[in-house]
Amino acid sequence: MIPQASLFCWKDVENLGDLERLVLVLKTIPDEALMRVLEIDRGQGRDDYPIRAVWNSLLAGVVCQHASVEELRRELLRNAQLREVCGFDVLVKAAAAVPPPWVYTRFFRLLFKHAGLIDAMFDELVESLHRELPGFGRCLAGDGKAVPAHARAPKKDAEPKDPDGRRDIDADWGAKTKKKTRDDGTSYKKITRWFGYKLHLVVDADYELPVAYEITKASAGEAPIARKLVKRLSERHEDLMKKTCEVYLYDKAGDDTRLIKTLWDDHGIKPVIPIRGCWQEGDEIELPSGERRKTLQVPGTRDVVYTEKGGVYCLCPRTVAAAKAGEVDKVREMAFGGFEKNRSTLRYRCPARQYGYECPGAERCKAKTGVRIKLDVGRRVFTPLARNTYVWERTYKKRTAVERVNSRFDGPYGFERHFIRGLAKMRLRTGFALVVMLSMALGRVREKRKHLARSLVQAA
Repeated sequence: MIPQASLFCWKDVENLGDLERLVLVLKTIPDEALMRVLEIDRGQGRDDYPIRAVWNSLLAGVVCQHASVEELRRELLRNAQLREVCGFDVLVKAAAAVPPPWVYTRFFRLLFKHAGLIDAMFDELVESLHRELPGFGRCLAGDGKAVPAHARAPKKDAEPKDPDGRRDIDADWGAKTKKKTRDDGTSYKKITRWFGYKLHLVVDADYELPVAYEITKASAGEAPIARKLVKRLSERHEDLMKKTCEVYLYDKAGDDTRLIKTLWDDHGIKPVIPIRGCWQEGDEIELPSGERRKTLQVPGTRDVVYTEKGGVYCLCPRTVAAAKAGEVDKVREMAFGGFEKNRSTLRYRCPARQYGYECPGAERCKAKTGVRIKLDVGRRVFTPLARNTYVWERTYKKRTAVERVNSRFDGPYGFERHFIRGLAKMRLRTGFALVVMLSMALGRVREKRKHLARSLVQAA
C-alpha cells in the first residue's frame, strides 16, 4: 500500500533554491541578541505577528531579491513555503499571517533604535570568517561607491521640510572626476554627478568579502572616512589588523598623508595607493623613457633625483658637467634594493654596478655605492612597498576585488533599483545586505562549499 502524501505538509514539496539559501542564512546569522532585545521591547503586547517571523521575512526579502516591502508581501501571500520558513503560522492563519504594511513600518522604527546590534552582528561575522578562512584580512581594499537616491533633489531656495518617510531630505549631490585621454593624446576630465549617498567599503581582496563599511551623504570625502574605518577596524578587530593584515589598497581618492602614516606608523600595514599629480615645483629632466617629468633632488646627494611617481634616477657627474657646454645629461633609473624596516628607508643601487655597464663618471659619483632614502623625505611618494616595482603593480591589481563587491551590491542585493529614503533607512538596509552577504559566505564555508561563498543567487 502506497502512503498518501499530505496536501498541507510543505516539507514534502521540493525545496526551491531561494528557500535553501534562506535556511542557510537563518541558520548562520548571529541575531539572537537582537531578537531578545526586540522581544523585551514588545513585553506583554499583542503577538499577532511574531518578532522573529517578521525579522526572518526581512532577511528573506534580501535573499529573494525583493526591491520593496510590497514585493515581499506579495511573495509571502503567494508562497506558503516561504511563510513557513520565516516562522508564520501557515496552518491556522494561512495567508492572514502575512503582516500588513504598517507592521513593517513600525518594525523598522524599532530597528532604528537598535541599529548598533546589526553592526555587532556584522562584526561577529567578520571575526568568525577571520577564524575559519586562512589568510582572511591579509590584503584589504577600500573604495567609495555612489548610491543614487532615485529621488528628486530639492530646489535650492526651497525651505527645509520635516522628515515624513516619503521625501529624501538627507541626500545631497556628489561628484567624481576622472582624467581621460583622447585618441589624439589630449586629456580631458569626465565628471559624474549623482544625488544620493556614498558607500565606503573595505573588503578582503582575496575572498571578496566586506570587513567594514560606512554610509554617508554623497558629498563626503573618501580619505577622512577611510581613516575612520581603519580606526574602527583596529578597535573592533585587533587581531586582524595587528597579526594578519599586511597591505591596504585604495585608489587615488585615498592618496592622503594622514591615512598613509596611520596605516604604516600605527599598524605596520603597507599602503598601496596611486599618487595624484600635485607637484607645482621641480626641475624638468628628460628621463630614459623620453618623457619629461618634474624632479626633486634627494637630500644629502646632488647626483640623485626623484619624481612624484616614486622613480629614483642618478645623474652622471661627467655628463652633468658637460651639459653646461650644450650636451645632454645622462640619466639612468637606479635599481631598487629593498626596504629596510629598522631604518625606515628605501635602498637604491647604482645601475652601472647592478646591470654591468660602464659609467664615465663612476669615479666622481657619490651614489656609486647606493643611496638610502628615508620615508620622511616624502610620505606620499615613498612608501614601504616601493612604487616603481613590479610587486607594487601586481599587488595593486587586487583592488579590483572591491569593484566586484560593489557590482554584487548593486545587482543581486538590489541597490541598483531601490525605494529607500533617508540616511537612517539607507544605513539599515546596507547593514541588512552586508550581514546577509557574510552569513551566506560563512554558511557555505561551514558546509565545505567555499567556492560558493561569494554568490547570493547560486544554490548550494
